[in-house]
Amino acid sequence: MDGEISPEDVEASLESEDRPRIIDIRSPGAFAQGHIPGSVNVPFGDLPDRIEEFADAEHIVTVCPHGKASVQAARLIGSYEGTADATVKSMIGGLEAWEGELVTDGEAPESPF
Repeated sequence: MDGEISPEDVEASLESEDRPRIIDIRSPGAFAQGHIPGSVNVPFGDLPDRIEEFADAEHIVTVCPHGKASVQAARLIGSYEGTADATVKSMIGGLEAWEGELVTDGEAPESPF
């Protein structure tokens, strides 16, 4: 892991040529309710099995609700041999600190309660 990145810097990077691969580690339902444009949903529990998907990435940012679990996800991704040359950062404060646009994927699943 290469440290943390502010939500403002993530938002600014969305329009840059060096756009990061944003990995949102929340559940599919939470992701569907709103996520950073262009982000990919890989729930934390699925990350070890899907980590190879990011072997070609140069810049990776992990995102979670509050910025704590994404640190662990960034460490896991950074330890993978296939991402040894990538810059891997966790977004400070998670989506709670995000002030930019969020997109939705249709309707979220209904609550069983």
